[in-house]
Amino acid sequence: MREKLVAYLMLFIVVPIAGELKFYPTEGDIRVSLGTPVFFFFLLFSRKIHPILSGLLAGVAVVLFRIFLYGIQIDSFQFHDAFYLYFPVFFYYLIFAILFHLFKVNSWHEKPFFIGLFGAVIEIIASIAEIICRYFTAHMPITVHTFVLIGGIAIIRSFFVLGFFNILILRETRLAEEQQRKRNEQILLLISNLYVEMIQLKKSTKNAEELTSACYGLYRDLKGLENHHQAQAALKIAGQMHEIKKDNQRIYAGLSKLMVKENLSDNMDLKEIIEVIITSNKRYGEMLEKSIDYQVEILGEHPYYRTVILFSLVNNLVSNAVEAINEKGQIELAVSRVDGMVHIMVSDNGPGISEKNKPFIFEPGFTTKFDQTGIASNGIGLSYIKNVIENIGGELQLLDADERNRTSFEIRLPVASLIERG
Repeated sequence: MREKLVAYLMLFIVVPIAGELKFYPTEGDIRVSLGTPVFFFFLLFSRKIHPILSGLLAGVAVVLFRIFLYGIQIDSFQFHDAFYLYFPVFFYYLIFAILFHLFKVNSWHEKPFFIGLFGAVIEIIASIAEIICRYFTAHMPITVHTFVLIGGIAIIRSFFVLGFFNILILRETRLAEEQQRKRNEQILLLISNLYVEMIQLKKSTKNAEELTSACYGLYRDLKGLENHHQAQAALKIAGQMHEIKKDNQRIYAGLSKLMVKENLSDNMDLKEIIEVIITSNKRYGEMLEKSIDYQVEILGEHPYYRTVILFSLVNNLVSNAVEAINEKGQIELAVSRVDGMVHIMVSDNGPGISEKNKPFIFEPGFTTKFDQTGIASNGIGLSYIKNVIENIGGELQLLDADERNRTSFEIRLPVASLIERG
């Protein structure tokens, strides 16, 4: 309601002022002003306001404003004379608004040419109505030249408004697309992280099942040895592991439903996937107050790949590279296809990995990252991603430092695992 009142108030103020920005193309009373284009634009842009009510308000506002200007310019002001002179313009705006409403012009936004055409026709009819009114009140002559001039002006003004309106609509559409793209990137980042967690959860569930079976076997052995106390302890552990397995299965089922609901197994072009990864990590680097340059090289022909899987794997390595760089650096991302394998290499010029740490970087729990309070990170990133890669028949390895002393990780994945739907 408040937005409507503001729109009506703006219309009541702006249209009369725009109407005074005018010129007379020929000798006589035919005037060309910005009042009509501004009013037409209001009706197109503010869909929440009612056209007929807008026409009433605009007509009243224009008449009162012109009477006011007439009054301050004439010494012997007579309201009756001023009203008699200017009230025909009220019918112009009212008829314009009524026809706009009857023609349902706002329903033709997908066909802008018809909006321009309707606008020209409506303005011509409204102008004729005003001229007829003036003919009876001020005996203004009506000629063929007058109608031709009105028609030409109407066409020019109508399509001028349409062009300006389309520019604004195009800008709004691009902004909306940009916002939607950012939202899709955020969702993809979130779901891809969940996908990695699903793989690890599945592995954890399998481990829990194996431990349950082992504990139950231990229970039977201890019971056979009549070691009842230890046997009951082993049985209790088996029961607890079984509950952990069931909890993991319920969580895994819920995450699987989310993946299906969001339809996130859809395939995307490799360049689009890489672009999303680079964009999201640029924001991540800026958040960490780091200046990072990205170099991307894609070689060979690539089919559409499964978005979530590839994004999860590559994004994890790129984000690790962002974290490894101190303040300023460079990250290189190279993708190539060799027969039935996809090779992905992520390199950075950060401080690198020491020789003593290299044998442990894929071990769960190993980390060299600490926050400002001295608390270590969970150290599961590379171990997670390695499990995912091996689960789909690929491999992950740390390459030897090159002549530029860069830290490089390479992923090798079967193309078949990236194009088959999960």
